[in-house]
Amino acid sequence: MAHALSRPLSPARRRLLQSLPLGLFPFGAAWASQPEQPAYALYDQPKYPPGFTHFDYVNPQAPVGGSLVLTPPTVGGSFDKLNPFTLKGNAAPGLNTLVFESLMTASWDEPNTVYGLLADDIAVAADGLSVQFRLNPLARFSNGDTVTAHDVAYSFTTLISSAAAPQFASIYADVAGVAAVDARRVHFTFKRRNHELPILLAGLPVFSPKWAGQRAFNEVIDTPIASGPYRIARTSQQRDITYARRSDYWGWHLPTRRGQFNFSEVSYKLYLDGTARLEAFKAGEYDLLQEFIARNWARQYRGPRFDSGALKKLELPNHNPAGFQGFVVNLRRPQFQDVRVRQALALALDFQWLNRMLFYSAYKRIEGYFANSPFEAHGTPGPDELALLEPLRAQLPPEVFGVLPRMPSTAPPPGRPKAGSAPSGGSAGEAGAWGHAPPPGSLRGNLLKARALLEQADWHWRDGALRNAKGQALVIDYLDSQGSMSRIISVYSQALQRLGITLNYRLVDFALYQQRMDTFDFDMTTIRYGGSTSPGNELFDRFGSRAASVQGSDNVWGLRDPDVDALINKVVAATTMRELQTACRALDRVLVCGWYSVPQWYSDTFRVAIAAHKFSWPKTLPLYYQPEGWAVQCWWADPKPASGASA
Repeated sequence: MAHALSRPLSPARRRLLQSLPLGLFPFGAAWASQPEQPAYALYDQPKYPPGFTHFDYVNPQAPVGGSLVLTPPTVGGSFDKLNPFTLKGNAAPGLNTLVFESLMTASWDEPNTVYGLLADDIAVAADGLSVQFRLNPLARFSNGDTVTAHDVAYSFTTLISSAAAPQFASIYADVAGVAAVDARRVHFTFKRRNHELPILLAGLPVFSPKWAGQRAFNEVIDTPIASGPYRIARTSQQRDITYARRSDYWGWHLPTRRGQFNFSEVSYKLYLDGTARLEAFKAGEYDLLQEFIARNWARQYRGPRFDSGALKKLELPNHNPAGFQGFVVNLRRPQFQDVRVRQALALALDFQWLNRMLFYSAYKRIEGYFANSPFEAHGTPGPDELALLEPLRAQLPPEVFGVLPRMPSTAPPPGRPKAGSAPSGGSAGEAGAWGHAPPPGSLRGNLLKARALLEQADWHWRDGALRNAKGQALVIDYLDSQGSMSRIISVYSQALQRLGITLNYRLVDFALYQQRMDTFDFDMTTIRYGGSTSPGNELFDRFGSRAASVQGSDNVWGLRDPDVDALINKVVAATTMRELQTACRALDRVLVCGWYSVPQWYSDTFRVAIAAHKFSWPKTLPLYYQPEGWAVQCWWADPKPASGASA
């Protein structure tokens, strides 16, 4: 596949919205007030009991030393700040993982579970309307100061202020207030019972007030004062950054840190584009590269250093929920207001041809917004879904209550040969190009359905284009910052051209792309949102009506639907896994039937190339992980490992 053009998330947003498979032990749990090494799970018992010594997917005897050099897959060619929590500018990669810490941290081999880090205890009120964290007395910032409850309160109030990226205020909208009870205890109160809020607060990044000093927080771009296991050692021309392991780090004894962060140095190198990135890897400039483009993986990862074994290709299992990836349209634009136009756009994408001819059959189709997870809707709604949907029936399309629409397919019926050529050109005005009886499972058949929908929406072919009643042509600008989608857009635009729709490919640099996305100045682009093992409050920022008018929010669609808002509230209010699955499936059903996107594809493996004979890792892989984070936290430099797997 062409690399999914991810929404330009700040590291803070990734951390809070995507990468934390965290949860909360049920209210009143038996050992909710256990001091030291607390553990809380949203719906099940934690895997690790009190007193555990380390996570199973780490090597507690891993040697310390050596270096790991990485490159971020989706960051632009340079960075201009060391503050990942503000909206403007590009933050250096690695800050959240290496420099900042949160109150508690996730386990990668179980869903929805969190363990102690800066906080060594958590207590949730019986009514679910407040939570209190007790800080570890050993926790220290990099300048030697003790991490106090006042620092936590400061971090929270700063992040929800207008000086920080607006997503924090959206995520924590149900938090009524914060107070430092004493030096070690910080108390949060809620506006309403929201069972996910304690775990979102457990993921709160904490930093020292001395970092900003007397400056406004959105003016802070220099070296952070935080509590993480690394410090910034050096930067070079805002394109390279190196972090040094802290021998004075306060938390090396913690079970949630033992066997982790084993490299003396971790560096990131930034490149202007994917071609430069790949060639630099082949030249040995860095150690790990995750490949998102199937064609590259099949054809470009070769050469003398691969032949000699200096570089090695790995295909690692990927059990993560796939989340969503697809072409998204901006509902703020008038041409996308009609659902029939949006459905026609979906009918024009020939995924089966793309997968066969361009992707080496490496991908599976995404059908909705919770792909590869138990939260994905299928078939007809069950009684539990209907209980949520029936009160909204008057406002919802009837398709919501029937068999869920599947994404259009061009897969031929059994016995009919597969077509091998690309979708042909031609215009919608050429009647002969359509024929009268297209075979089932054909792009032509799908385009005929699309043409009928467009005509129903009062878009008709005349004067060489598809036009509305005002004579305006249907023209769509596709926005890209990496160039990796050009082949797909070329094929897709041919199909749209047959309908009379013009799709223009606009390639811009990353900084401009981020600015235009933050201000919603686009027609169509590709967005990827990582999946979650426990969807919740992040959905307000992604699909909620309020977020549609907040610059920089994840609601790039501009979706404003009170029924969607109501279902998100059901998701957040769920107290059992069954309730959560039901609410997510109902939400997924409504979103799919709105045709707000053209879902794309996902892979059930990670394609990773590494510098061989330099690294080792434990035999037990985590269940939920990303390759880069796994390497940073769990690998070690050991050319002759005594145990574990080696490169």
